[in-house]
Amino acid sequence: MGLGSAFILLNRLASGADAAVLLACLALAAATMLFIFWVRYEEADFAPLRSRLDQLMERRDTIYDNLRDLKFEHRAGKYAEKDFEEMKTSLESEAAGVLAEIDRESARELALSPGAPRRRPSTGRGEA
Repeated sequence: MGLGSAFILLNRLASGADAAVLLACLALAAATMLFIFWVRYEEADFAPLRSRLDQLMERRDTIYDNLRDLKFEHRAGKYAEKDFEEMKTSLESEAAGVLAEIDRESARELALSPGAPRRRPSTGRGEA
């Protein structure tokens, strides 16, 4: 049964406006199926996700950029001394927290890496 005979069958089943609506629905359904199942993948679809360490390093860089911009704007006279110090202190404490997280994450990734040498945890008693 070819496409032409399908149209003849549709014509016999429905007349006039009903046939036009039915054909429009079938065309829409066919277009939807093509859209759904003819997916073309991009390279980004297969790229690995960023690790937690990558996210933390990006956050650190953003904070440093914000600090640099804040200092520039303060020198340009945009902020009062009190406001500048509050924002600077806030950004510096956030940076310290992110740096501590980076250290913890780096140590964790190093410990989990397959070729990492296993060390005994230090007891803090001056052992060598």
